[in-house]
Amino acid sequence: MAENRQKHRGEELKSMSLGDHLDELRVRLILALTGLAIAVIISFFFGHYFVKLLLLPYEEAVRSAHVEPSIQAIKVTEPFMVYIKAVIVAAVLISCPWLFYQIWAFVSAGLYQHERKFVYAVAPFSAALFITGVLFFLFVIGPLTLRFFVKFKLGIDYVKYIPSLADYINFVLILSVIFGAAFQSPIAIIFAERMGLVSVETLAKVRKYVFLAVFVIAAAVTPSGDMITQTALAVPLYVLYEGSIIICRLWRRKRQRQG
Repeated sequence: MAENRQKHRGEELKSMSLGDHLDELRVRLILALTGLAIAVIISFFFGHYFVKLLLLPYEEAVRSAHVEPSIQAIKVTEPFMVYIKAVIVAAVLISCPWLFYQIWAFVSAGLYQHERKFVYAVAPFSAALFITGVLFFLFVIGPLTLRFFVKFKLGIDYVKYIPSLADYINFVLILSVIFGAAFQSPIAIIFAERMGLVSVETLAKVRKYVFLAVFVIAAAVTPSGDMITQTALAVPLYVLYEGSIIICRLWRRKRQRQG
């Protein structure tokens, strides 16, 4: 029995060569891109619905200011390019469970067996957090931010607030992706703790620095530069950080009981 355990441990400790890692990366990239391509084809048939979804924050903000929604397409190719961007982002959202699975599967290739089980368990949560971040911006933060811009008065009566379609869609898509990516932070923190890269005590000890850092990061990554969007990103990031510490503590207690 002891020999079998030693043999199993020895097999676990076998490291992959650089060529094996490159082959694994190539396979995962092909699978990820194939899934994304299928999602793009599917998205082409209902991309206009996704564009309407992206316009909802603007419509809500404008109507709250008692103004009829109006947006303009200035360039000849603008509506078509907006549709293509919307289709690609919609495809990423549709295929993100598959994409995140491929990413985590590549990461797990160089880990021990018990570590791989954790990776496969967090893959669906990673995709769910990304989608949650995108929807959180579209339905909560987006309307608040746009309401501020719509109601802001420059003090010049003849200035009309009629944004460009392309500028608006770029603004919404970029911030949606930023919020989706930011919501991945709990996965990264929990992964680092499980891999022994950082302890729960260290995470708790540096929370005051993290509180400052999330506001700096939010200010750096939000293209709009307004305090509303920056604060709206920083606060959930810090809440997710505290939630990650709680989860790490609970998992450690579970491991201690089992051990």
